[in-house]
Amino acid sequence: MKRLRVAITAGGRAREIHPMYGVLTRAPFVERATALQWNFTGDALGILHYVEGDADAFAAAADDIDVVVGYDIERVGDDAFYAYVRDATTDSLADLFGPISCGGLVVVPPVVYRPDGTVRLTIFGPEAELQAAMDEIPEPVQVTVEAVGSLAASRVAPTARLTDRQREAAEAALDLGYYDVPRTGGHEAVADALSCAPSTAAEHLRKAESKLLRAVLRGE
Repeated sequence: MKRLRVAITAGGRAREIHPMYGVLTRAPFVERATALQWNFTGDALGILHYVEGDADAFAAAADDIDVVVGYDIERVGDDAFYAYVRDATTDSLADLFGPISCGGLVVVPPVVYRPDGTVRLTIFGPEAELQAAMDEIPEPVQVTVEAVGSLAASRVAPTARLTDRQREAAEAALDLGYYDVPRTGGHEAVADALSCAPSTAAEHLRKAESKLLRAVLRGE
């Protein structure tokens, strides 16, 4: 079994794959988007997205796309929202999803869309099937393999990498406002909650933050 972290791009032709692909990677009102969960049935694709951007503009764009069967938006603050979108499958989208959604391959969320048109995702599976899937990705999509590893190197459930004490410190920090902007609680408050020295609390937080950031941003 192998793990591939890949980047795919359509060379500015994202709308040829599917109009929503173009919205998520190129629209000026989308700062960042991720696909969290999805279900591909061959003739339809349902995806739950987390999007940082303008929810009203996103809804207007979805309304103008014929192959969007339906959508639902739930706002998270002023500039972020969850969007469930159900799409009818175009031939190009089926050609893209087909190779990576069949057999023994597993796509591990999140799938990250970038404003430059690049989409990054992680795929697990037997080495031969992974290679076959990469070879079958259709034009105009281009695939770049950014990293090859094993299951142990995945970013599945990054919180599982934390020790009990590190997780306890991180949860206390969230509750006490340590990560608020502006910050409303310092590591001294975290130390009080954990009944430990401030320096110990700070060390737990640094280690937890390092593990989580490396897992999320680098897949380590």
